[in-house]
Amino acid sequence: MTLRLKLISWLTSPLLLTLIPSLLPIPSYLLSTTAQAQTSQNRKTQASKLLQQGLQQFELSQYQAAIESWQKALEIYQQLKDRTGEGLSLTGLAEIYFHMEQYPKAIELYQQSSAIFKEIGDYREELRQRNRQGEGESLRHLGIVYENLGQYPKAIELYQQSLSIFREIGNRQGEGKSLMDLGSPYRNLGQYLKAIEFYQQSLSIFREIGNQQGEGLSLIGIGNAYGNLGQYPKAIEFFQQSLNISRDIGNRYGEGLSLMNLGNAYSLLRQYPKAIEFYQQSLAIQQDIGDRNEVAKSMNNLGNAYGNLGQYPKAIEFFQQCLSISRAIGNIVVEGLTFHNIGSTLQKQQQSELAIVFYKQSVNVREGIRQDLRKLPREQQASYTQTVADSYRRLASLLLEKNRVMEALQVLDLLKVQELQDYVRNVQNDKNKEKIELFPQEQKIIQDYTAIQAPVIRLGAELADLRKLQTRTPTQQQRIQEIEKIQAKTNQQMSEFLKSPAVVALSQQMQKNAPQQNLTLSAYKDLQTRLNRLGKRIALFYTLVLDDRLELVLLPPGKPPIRRSVAIKRTELEKMIQTFRQDLQDPNSQVKETAQKLYSQLIKPIESELQQADVQSIIYAPDGQMRYIPLAALYDGKKWLTERYQINYLTALALTKLEPESTHDPRVLAGAFTQGNYSLEAAGQTFNFQGLRFAKTEVEGLGAATPNTTKLFDKAFNRDAILSKIKNYSIVHMATHAVFVKGAPENSFILMGDGNRINLKEIEEWKLPDVTLVVLSACQTALGGELGNGLEILGFGYQLQRTGVRASIASLWEVSDGGTKTLMDALYERLKSGKMTKAEALHEAQISLITGKNQSSGETRSSVRLTPGNSGQTGNSAAISRNLSHPYYWSPFILIGNGL
Repeated sequence: MTLRLKLISWLTSPLLLTLIPSLLPIPSYLLSTTAQAQTSQNRKTQASKLLQQGLQQFELSQYQAAIESWQKALEIYQQLKDRTGEGLSLTGLAEIYFHMEQYPKAIELYQQSSAIFKEIGDYREELRQRNRQGEGESLRHLGIVYENLGQYPKAIELYQQSLSIFREIGNRQGEGKSLMDLGSPYRNLGQYLKAIEFYQQSLSIFREIGNQQGEGLSLIGIGNAYGNLGQYPKAIEFFQQSLNISRDIGNRYGEGLSLMNLGNAYSLLRQYPKAIEFYQQSLAIQQDIGDRNEVAKSMNNLGNAYGNLGQYPKAIEFFQQCLSISRAIGNIVVEGLTFHNIGSTLQKQQQSELAIVFYKQSVNVREGIRQDLRKLPREQQASYTQTVADSYRRLASLLLEKNRVMEALQVLDLLKVQELQDYVRNVQNDKNKEKIELFPQEQKIIQDYTAIQAPVIRLGAELADLRKLQTRTPTQQQRIQEIEKIQAKTNQQMSEFLKSPAVVALSQQMQKNAPQQNLTLSAYKDLQTRLNRLGKRIALFYTLVLDDRLELVLLPPGKPPIRRSVAIKRTELEKMIQTFRQDLQDPNSQVKETAQKLYSQLIKPIESELQQADVQSIIYAPDGQMRYIPLAALYDGKKWLTERYQINYLTALALTKLEPESTHDPRVLAGAFTQGNYSLEAAGQTFNFQGLRFAKTEVEGLGAATPNTTKLFDKAFNRDAILSKIKNYSIVHMATHAVFVKGAPENSFILMGDGNRINLKEIEEWKLPDVTLVVLSACQTALGGELGNGLEILGFGYQLQRTGVRASIASLWEVSDGGTKTLMDALYERLKSGKMTKAEALHEAQISLITGKNQSSGETRSSVRLTPGNSGQTGNSAAISRNLSHPYYWSPFILIGNGL
């Protein structure tokens, strides 16, 4: 059972244990002397026993049996019209469905139980208190479900409601639990200091009421938050306090958990021998209590620690034990992680071909288990997703080094999917169940390697059960020794297999044949078929930013993929990107110099291939901080890139249906925020917004150019109006402020004309199959003085793609108000004819500003300012009238998705 589930058990069981017994002694004023009343009493006792039975089955993880018990109890209580019993039965059933990860069902049941407890909380003080407690617990549990679904604002709202109830009825235990619950989503949102506040409050309450288990868990929460802040010595201090409490109260699980956390903290401090000491102690406890999930984690941690010390054979030994356990218990999340770790260790030993095999297996396992991410404790989810992305990057890097370009291209696309889904915390597979193909030699290595583990996998459960016994017979002790010998022998065989002549020969075959075999892969054939079907001169362009170099992968039409490696360090490239972005945002800057420097890194190495293939349109998948700069604004010394090519940004090929579609006679829903002032907070920053003076003219002009246009201004441009009308239009245009903020998607938002906002996370609930284009003409990226990884930008496009929208246009920085109007007029003039693709229309509109004589009011389009004391840049003050040829005016607008 994972940490989160164990915590839930601790949090929920008291509710059932305290309320179920209360059903047994029935208040005298509710009893009757009639036979019918006696029968009712007997049935109520039967239902109460079923609740107790279900609780015991639940604690033993016998979920199906518990469902049957609580379902029977529910039926009896419904017949007796016992609302309290109904509420308890529903709570129990909801808890089981939560554990079984059937979240919609769990939500439905928690909502029913919460409604019942709220309904019946109006008679007799003792029962009223208990029913209010039941309502509070149901709200907490509902919050836990939403938190595990990644819906943190909703979880916070529910935790706050439960907190209010517990405070109202003076339930200090419930108050402490709700406060501890509140710390968790704030940690996941990156608001670590806020999380610490809640954990500290829960800690004070648990100390006050003498709940040492709650005290220990609060200390772990505080320690984890300080760890997130990089304050590892402080984290160690709290983990040590938690360890002392667990030992005092004899909580073996808590003791093992605290020891593991201490090991993690020392590992992050690079004090690996100290970390190993704690991991070994944690492992011994976990083996004693028979928790194989935790045993696997400790084995993995020990492998990492020994690997960091350069003791690679020892590291692989622990990873192999971890792999055996994770496969035995069906924990494919840890299985995928372990394949990655073995691959990483082999790579460090210069066994590249073999490392590729294990990285591939890791990627393939993970591609099939996105939903299983919820099985990890929340504090491990962030590090897990980071490690997953690392697997993709390492694999792509190795494949490119070995000139296995098509395989690398496939991995790069899967990396884009992984990053976006991690960003929006979307655990669905988005129809992307694609796996990396293994060559026959690779398949044989994996099959033979995993087959060696079979005996250990079969014996794992038996060994765990024997170790759990407090007292053992000599026969049982002898059996433990026998199984441990089999484990040791198997581990040795696995290590020897990796060094065997047979594996060496297979690796040499792959080294020789794999580059040519790349062109026989079905993924390559499928991709060329897709591109050829478009009938246009289109090339795919992927980038991969690594610590020591920049990798460029180009797939021209009808030709094999091309790889170019540029020797530039990540730090140097990112400094170049930052300077370029700063120049782009200043309409008075001499931007061509920095634009040409980046051109020499990104486009010059593939320039001749683009020309030879007569490419007209580049479908571009940027990596990392490259998402903060427009490819269109690179300069070759004579022309901007947009003057040579149409640019279409890609979230991921696997997520995008590239096919031509007409924009003829579009139906447009256009909204504008033109007057008023609003102040909103997000991610610790305060944003002050003013109405956009040219937005009304922009939308009026759009309406004049496109007859089928519905216009909404200011108060009429609100959430309800947009959501009720949006499905009936093919283009949605919003001339209002939008802010892309690093971190959680809830922090990024679109401002409505009435001052309310729609955040990036909410968008995923929309269904817009008929919308071909969404335009945000006044958005900016709020960086707070530091570049992130740019996922907040493509995350916007990705969320819209998930709703069914084919493409979106957004801007990368604050834009001139009048300049935007001019560009949008040019864009829609070209779109309405239906003769141009979206990418072509934007391309032509940008060129019209570069070459034309258009003048602009220099007012900053997005008049966002950060209040004093907050980090971030203020807007630019341009001259009142200027030519629009500077890329400040035309280049920030990027097209994401299917622009064909």
